[in-house]
Amino acid sequence: MTMRIFLFGAGYSARAFARLAAGEAETIVGTTRGDGKFALLRAAGIEPLSFDGTAVSPQIAAALARATHIVVSAAPTDAGDPVIAATRDLLVGATPALRWIGYLSTVGVYGNHDGAWIDETSECRPRPGRSDHRLEAEREWSDLAARRGVPLATLRLSGIYGPGRNAFVNLENGTARRIVKPGQIFNRIHVDDIAGSLLHLAQLDAGGIFNVTDDEPAPPQDVVAFAARLMGVAPPPEIDFDTADLSPMARSFYGENKRVSNAKLKATGYRFVHPNYRAALTAMWEKGNWRRD
Repeated sequence: MTMRIFLFGAGYSARAFARLAAGEAETIVGTTRGDGKFALLRAAGIEPLSFDGTAVSPQIAAALARATHIVVSAAPTDAGDPVIAATRDLLVGATPALRWIGYLSTVGVYGNHDGAWIDETSECRPRPGRSDHRLEAEREWSDLAARRGVPLATLRLSGIYGPGRNAFVNLENGTARRIVKPGQIFNRIHVDDIAGSLLHLAQLDAGGIFNVTDDEPAPPQDVVAFAARLMGVAPPPEIDFDTADLSPMARSFYGENKRVSNAKLKATGYRFVHPNYRAALTAMWEKGNWRRD
């Protein structure tokens, strides 16, 4: 069945999705805030359009009228979701071909669970600020999809990494640190599996909330050490969390401790390209593609 894809916010994850979906989609249109990134989007197979978060151009309206699948990766603000604010009436009343919406959210909406395993049914305890805004945006998109009568897949992503954004890059540029907080666990997800799960759910026209995270939550210092072994370099020394020089934002990041299950996504038939950080880092190192997006 024909797919005509529209991407609100053609950033790192959306570009990876576009590259994967290129062989499946008739058209892929994506927005960016200015024409400075048009070449980057075209290289990923995306027809670029400018969207400043407020004004909807005739070109955007025309592309939305033809779109069968919409993917939203634009972040909400204190004022709410900018895409919904600018396009609510258009999306509800002028998208005759629309079959599915995908919204990229974050596992940050769950907040802290003291290292326990959680799934999509677990209580959300977001911190005030970005995670809180994400949960509210999820609700806004759920309401809009219900009004429009199409399925909404909300993908809650864990820590994103991939080419250009990984422990190898941090080791090479000297910014990698092994901060140790006993008992601290994080989930992560390779951008290939964000792209793969998006395409999988879009092809199914599947609705619901899905945790998009790998199989193996792990302490962050272990990831750095594994990458250093692959590179054949000495890992940076371990630093005690209590004495580490961290920004308030970085320190608050360590305030969330949980193990996030991906069982629901797997139950749809999705199979991970990179089931854990070791498989992912090894593949990137062997392919030599870790430096570039």
